[in-house]
Amino acid sequence: MSLKVKLNIAGMSCVNCSNAIEKVSKKIDGVLEANVNFANASGEFILKDASVREILEQKIKKLGYFVATDIDEFEAKRKAHIRNIRNKFIFAFIASIVIMALEMFAPHSMLVNLAMLALAFLVLIFSGKGFFTHAYEAVKNRNYDMNVLVALGSGSAFLYSLFVVLFEKFLPNDLKNIYVSGVAMIIAFVLLGKYLEERSKAKAGDYLKRLLKISPKTAFLLMPDGRSKEVPVNELKIGDIVVVKNGYNVPCDGVIVQGGAEIDASMLTGESLPVYKEVGDNVFAGTLNTNGYISVKMTKSSFESLLSQILSLLNDASTKKMPIGRLADKIANIFVPSVVAISVLTFLAWIIFGGNFAYAISCAICVLIISCPCALGLATPIAIVSSLARGAKAGILVKNPEVLELIKDAKFVAFDKTGTLSKGQISVKSSNLSEQDLALIASAENLSEHLISKAIVRYAKQKCINLQKLNGKFQNIVGQGIIYEDENNQIIIGNEKLLLANEVSLNLDESKAIKEATNDGSGVILCAINKKFVGFLTLSDELKDEASDVINELTSLNLQSVILSGDDEKVVASIAKKLNVSKYHANMLPEDKFNEIKELANHGGVIFVGDGVNDSPSLKEASVGIAMNSGSDIAKGAGDIVLVKNDLRGVTGLVRLANATMANIKENLFWAFMYNATCIPVAAGVLYPVFGLLLSPVYGSMAMCLSSVTVVLNALRLRYLRLKD
Repeated sequence: MSLKVKLNIAGMSCVNCSNAIEKVSKKIDGVLEANVNFANASGEFILKDASVREILEQKIKKLGYFVATDIDEFEAKRKAHIRNIRNKFIFAFIASIVIMALEMFAPHSMLVNLAMLALAFLVLIFSGKGFFTHAYEAVKNRNYDMNVLVALGSGSAFLYSLFVVLFEKFLPNDLKNIYVSGVAMIIAFVLLGKYLEERSKAKAGDYLKRLLKISPKTAFLLMPDGRSKEVPVNELKIGDIVVVKNGYNVPCDGVIVQGGAEIDASMLTGESLPVYKEVGDNVFAGTLNTNGYISVKMTKSSFESLLSQILSLLNDASTKKMPIGRLADKIANIFVPSVVAISVLTFLAWIIFGGNFAYAISCAICVLIISCPCALGLATPIAIVSSLARGAKAGILVKNPEVLELIKDAKFVAFDKTGTLSKGQISVKSSNLSEQDLALIASAENLSEHLISKAIVRYAKQKCINLQKLNGKFQNIVGQGIIYEDENNQIIIGNEKLLLANEVSLNLDESKAIKEATNDGSGVILCAINKKFVGFLTLSDELKDEASDVINELTSLNLQSVILSGDDEKVVASIAKKLNVSKYHANMLPEDKFNEIKELANHGGVIFVGDGVNDSPSLKEASVGIAMNSGSDIAKGAGDIVLVKNDLRGVTGLVRLANATMANIKENLFWAFMYNATCIPVAAGVLYPVFGLLLSPVYGSMAMCLSSVTVVLNALRLRYLRLKD
């Protein structure tokens, strides 16, 4: 049976590093599939069996990268890697300053030249060693990357300078130029760019790291003797009771069985203020007890907790590549050989048409350095990682980042009604009962656990009506209602059939009043006391507070809303009217919803929002499936997106996030292409005949670094995107 393995990989310097690991991994016998993501420094591999893992890790290490078994080890290695880059940059920068000072102020002599070459050599073997080792492995595996360009550029500059110094007497004056300071500065500027890039890349994954930090490692388990014992979270079992003190994170998903506390869930749901939770309320792993003392009964295993789901979804999503990202990867991989060819042609052109060897070698080196495809390779993955983090912080979990690309083509947003547009909770809409009669009716309903009974009791309490304790005979007639009898009263609550069966009839005026009250599709409960009809209550499934604003905002985003419901025609029509939705369908079975999604897809992309098991086929069939977190596990599994906060505003937030992400990627790709399209000809010297303009290799390395850093900083803007007006 195949094995899925995820590895944290530190030390990758550009997207072609990830391509190299992929290419080499796929050649290993037993590796069925490999997908390495440069942006989040991880790889996902499908292995034939567990024995292949060690071989795979050894091969990755041999390529010059670090493999970490867990996130803590990875973070430690990543920090060490960033620190190492910083130290190498400092050394290269100081050495380049010293070399420049010697060039400018020291008397020209063989000794001075040799001293400068020695310093440049130290820079190459200390600060630049990584570029050369990675370049060697890249060339060996026919995966030409940025390291090849830097190694070729700095190495050729050094060797040419060494040649000039050693054979100065045998060279004409125009070939006696040396690039010793350029060697050191090329390495210094490239390392500076790498340092800033790695820092920014690590910052893009901050939200994920913060989630990992709030994940409790231990819990205080309540023992049979009443004492609490600290145990590892992974040893807890469903049904265990844990104590959560003030200032501690809740260790598991569960329900409060004792006490009360103010719970800060901002990291999971984005809610800024703590919410008071008491006995009977659910709490989630990772949330913080800011004030109070509670005992929590575990209801889900640590692997099934909301926090674990979020971490799993983020990890899975960030390893996947979007089509637009795969295109950039392919371009970046063929770019390097093309650049080498351009560099050779530049050298030959200068020799043939310019007859100047010094200019020829300078321009050839500059082309190699300035053409690094780092910016191109970073354009998509850094934007995606930033987008996923921003979405997760707002309670929008993107399981499949490819859907971000599909949202821009969507024309319809189809909504399930119950539990999606509506609260999925029956409530009393209106009543014509007197206060005295309502008190009796609610007291009788308080003996039942039915959802309608609970709604009536809740309505009475909202009206500040005191309920009586009844001890008479209670009877529940399935599908019709309830009957309560004692020595003083007979109370009948239900439909007309139940009343007629108990010799209670309605007059013409009463029937007319009921018909008018239910004209909008509302349900109705009829009430009789001591064989006399006393009034009715109308029922409805209330719309979510934000539903109307969301529909209006979707319209402003050029998306047409559609309601697909299994409810009665009257009910759906009433809701559609309230929300100003012109297109709706009622009395729909799951297969009807599925077929309607297919039909809508013929006219444009479809986003479907649902929560139930019956919505699962439609969630899969739609271009983009959005599941409510309150819905079934099957629905959440079928959806591409999960709205953690069960807030419909997450739909509009997702559309805004997707549009901003695609715009950001296109901006990044544009600037990366423009940078190369502009700088390569300049580096080759096409402006020299007209303007006398030539770029030195030093300025080429500065421009290359600037392009990568610009792309990364632009992508990081997504982390601060406003998702609401």
